[in-house]
Amino acid sequence: MTPLWTDIDSAKATRGRATSPFHAYGVSIDTRNLNKGDLFIALRGERNDGHDHLAAAYAAGAAAAIVDTVPEDSPAGLPCLVVKDTLKAMSDLATAARARLTGTVIAITGSVGKTGAKDGLAHVLAPFGTVHKTIGNLNNHFGCPLTLARMPAGTSFAIIEMGMNHAGEIEPLSLLAKPDIALITTVDAVHLEFFDSVEGIADAKSEIFAGLRKDGVAVLNRDNPHYQRMVQNAEAAGVKTISTFGKDEDATFRIASYKSDGSTSDITAVCNGMEIGYKLGAAGRHLALNSVGILAVAAAAGVDIVKAAEQFASFTANPGRGGRQNIRFRGGRFILIDESYNASPASMKAALEVLGDVAVDGSGRRIAVLGDMLELGEDGADLHKALASVIKTSGIDLVFTAGPLMSGLFDALPKAKRGGHAASSGEILPLVTSTVRAGDVVTVKGSLGSRMKPVVHALQALDQSTLEGDFERSSSVANGGCA
Repeated sequence: MTPLWTDIDSAKATRGRATSPFHAYGVSIDTRNLNKGDLFIALRGERNDGHDHLAAAYAAGAAAAIVDTVPEDSPAGLPCLVVKDTLKAMSDLATAARARLTGTVIAITGSVGKTGAKDGLAHVLAPFGTVHKTIGNLNNHFGCPLTLARMPAGTSFAIIEMGMNHAGEIEPLSLLAKPDIALITTVDAVHLEFFDSVEGIADAKSEIFAGLRKDGVAVLNRDNPHYQRMVQNAEAAGVKTISTFGKDEDATFRIASYKSDGSTSDITAVCNGMEIGYKLGAAGRHLALNSVGILAVAAAAGVDIVKAAEQFASFTANPGRGGRQNIRFRGGRFILIDESYNASPASMKAALEVLGDVAVDGSGRRIAVLGDMLELGEDGADLHKALASVIKTSGIDLVFTAGPLMSGLFDALPKAKRGGHAASSGEILPLVTSTVRAGDVVTVKGSLGSRMKPVVHALQALDQSTLEGDFERSSSVANGGCA
């Protein structure tokens, strides 16, 4: 097995000094998930200092540690690479890893959908070569360089997710990754607390073009209201080639038709003038839109898009981002859709529409359990109330809400649809579990800070079955980490 980093190449990359030889096969910044053979980077933070955890790193099997000073109590058997600044050293490793790569680097951002696009793209590209991607939501100034530093030299496709909460955060990530292809899934009202307008968000997302290579391709959502603004930003950054996706007749990769049974989707797309039909192993028009964006990226990467489209049939997502579970309950079952990881107005609307498409058993009901959407600024209350119209048109029967912002939505609903409201997810939880019955479909969604996961756990605890194989996962547009 080829080492990811040795004492020689890592010292060259960081201009550091190794205390003894080593071979590392991974990179970690957290001893709690460090694998044997990893290079541990001792970062200094406001609340924690990695230099205090060298013994734990050694015990977990670290091959070496990057430090700015070797502590007196450092394990004698742990080689150290001494540098001036460990955070800068991680970026130096990222720069060196990018420089030695001969494969294609794909950068992804967007107000919503970027994690789903990243995972979907990794899935469809897998038959064409080795894929390296951002793990989870490690998409910020720590996660992006860490992802690049972990990238093997022989990677065929590197998929790097980039998120932000403020303007100016994506540009340095793009300059570090130097992508060959840059995808913006969409621009929407997310993190408005930190922006004066959605146009400002479009400009911040457009920072992804800063590091795009001269012969690179920008892939943009043709349906988005801020499409022309993103085109102008791309051209100002020197981008020569722009590919588009969406429902718009002028989109290079266009959805021609969409059908769903509430669980999977049948899609016909027109890709560069060629009609392609494929099945998507999840429901939702937003996911169908993302799928043609993924095909646009795949085409820019030079792979067979017909073969790539075939992979969508087996694509699934993780719990928290639309995962589905059949809960055996009182002689029947109810379906739990776990969207608890995060929420924004766009992703909330999409999740509610998916819930409306799911068939119920017998007298079953479509139930939404919703927590506050956070970081929406002064428009937050209105954006929550606006969900009432989506709930009505989606045919949702009952709504439970948690949090001060969601109280506005609860009051805006017809009395027949009001399941209950509470100040927190913990307080609404018993009311939800006592209401659900066999035949229902229940979606749980809210921003991470709304703590909706305990509601999911409580519903899962109602499962009266020991049968295996009940878990099926579907895709989600929900955000992770920075938006």
